[in-house]
Amino acid sequence: MTFSICVHEPYTDEEGTEQHRFGVAVTTRLAGVGTLCPFAGEHGAVATQSLVNIELGRRGIEYLADGLAVEDALEALLNADDGAENRQLHGVDADGSFVFSGEECKPWFGDHDGSDAVAGHYTVAGNLLTGEEVIEAVADAYEERAPQHGAESRAGTEEAPESAPPADGGPTDPDGDGAAPLPERLVEALAAGHEAGGDKREELTVQSAALVVEDTEERAFDRAYTDLRVDATETPIADLRATYELAVEGHADAMAKYEEAYEEDAMSETSK
Repeated sequence: MTFSICVHEPYTDEEGTEQHRFGVAVTTRLAGVGTLCPFAGEHGAVATQSLVNIELGRRGIEYLADGLAVEDALEALLNADDGAENRQLHGVDADGSFVFSGEECKPWFGDHDGSDAVAGHYTVAGNLLTGEEVIEAVADAYEERAPQHGAESRAGTEEAPESAPPADGGPTDPDGDGAAPLPERLVEALAAGHEAGGDKREELTVQSAALVVEDTEERAFDRAYTDLRVDATETPIADLRATYELAVEGHADAMAKYEEAYEEDAMSETSK
């Protein structure tokens, strides 16, 4: 019913500090997948799918925050789950990755760990797909635009390689010199899987898609374009892309109008 991608990307912020970015994106031929499958925090990203057990995602993120490695955290949860053979579960943290597809998942199902091919880590999984080509298309699309080994992201510097996304995961450099941000690249990875065949249940026309991106930077303002859902539509990828673009535009407009007020409020809270 679903295919998804989890991503970890290391980068260096404008002050030269090493940071980590985590993202997850998913689409399916059912409504409301954003309430069920994608989970991300400042320690990792997890996707739970097939016969969904939401607690695998929620507790997975909690375990990562407690300091467990992603493999240890997700294996422990599966070992305690009587329905594990019906689950797909995958995720990433700053140091590794994990993929699992239970033998009772509905065909075509499968997963892919492409962490060796990029500077960080990423995993892809899907079930009830037209075939393996869906997973391959998602992986290829992500790898094509992902930071590569030796191409560490450094936001705000002219020497940053084209493959290095902006550190804040936000809008592409308006001058055209920066690479696409992670939310945009996650949408394009989903689009590649959809174009390759996607979910095989064409009789189900109501679909959904979602993305979540988090990182380890401290910010004064929440970003309005990194936790987005399209809950019920016949065109989930196009709608998620449009939602992201509108959210980026709206965030920029709001910051231009209210940034001074936000800064004054933040300073007031700090002084208390």
